[in-house]
Amino acid sequence: MHASQGRNVGLALALGSAFAFGGSGVAAKPLIEAGLDPLHVVWLRVAGAALVMLPVAWRHRALVRRRPALLAGFGLLAVAGVQAFYFAALSRIPVGVALLIEYLAPALVLLWVRFVQRRPVTRAAAVGVVLAVGGLACVVEVWAGLGFDPLGVLLALCAACCQVGYFVLSDQGGDAEDAPDPMGVIAYGLLVGALVLTVVARPWGMDFSLLAGSADLGGTPVAAWLLLGWIVLIATVLAYVTGVVSVRKLSPQVAGVVACLEAVIATGLAWVLLREHLSAPQILGGAVVLVGAFIAQSSTPKAPSGPIPVAAGGAGGTEEASVTEPEPDDPGRLSPVRPAP
Repeated sequence: MHASQGRNVGLALALGSAFAFGGSGVAAKPLIEAGLDPLHVVWLRVAGAALVMLPVAWRHRALVRRRPALLAGFGLLAVAGVQAFYFAALSRIPVGVALLIEYLAPALVLLWVRFVQRRPVTRAAAVGVVLAVGGLACVVEVWAGLGFDPLGVLLALCAACCQVGYFVLSDQGGDAEDAPDPMGVIAYGLLVGALVLTVVARPWGMDFSLLAGSADLGGTPVAAWLLLGWIVLIATVLAYVTGVVSVRKLSPQVAGVVACLEAVIATGLAWVLLREHLSAPQILGGAVVLVGAFIAQSSTPKAPSGPIPVAAGGAGGTEEASVTEPEPDDPGRLSPVRPAP
């Protein structure tokens, strides 16, 4: 019962994270159309969230000494990397194509879990990923923009790999007694991401006066600062907090598939708020994504029978490690053995 409740909480958090992340584009697009550079919007988003989380970072300052590699990796990959590579890809290939390639991340997570961590992956989870990616192809109407260059595809793949880092690093140490607090990891990840994006976006050239005006949200003028507040507080702080906690309660592969709902939510919100109407293939694709996410989250991995040889250290040796059998209806915890960040 306890495991089932934990899974349900994890699913609720994953859905909340997908909704929060999915709402970022709807709020960001009016700001970009009002004159802000896309990279400047990203910098405002991450820097604002880092400022909000600064007291949390101070509270968990011991993490800088205990887990510096994890904090740096989360900031570089899960925060700065995803944002920078995605927006760089948008300058060369259509938005829909870039979004689809980025959301190949759940499939890449399965490959990481199976071949790098050598943990079991259920057939249902794999089927869920295939359905979710296929549904995303319909949601973003990938066939509408096939004229793209190899560099743009490579940049989008880099964004997908960075998103894999988000799911994998979010799961680090979740079962250990001295597991790093997720709030501290997020706070320092945002700080590192803000520093990196400051170099990339060069915000000192931004026209800050635009934030004092208004932006058009589907024909309705909305204060620019209000849209920015949504992006910072909901689409970044709340999105990362619920997302990281959901990964720890589920697993990287299951949370990754549920995160595919972000594209569906983003498209639906754009339909309602920005008057960007959906076509029949997009509606069908959204339904397929939902089916894929449901299949993946309802899967239960097979419990390993007996000790599993696990690589010890970096010398390539092995040692016998006892693996605790997961509870029957908990799809998240496949093994307490995790690689160091």
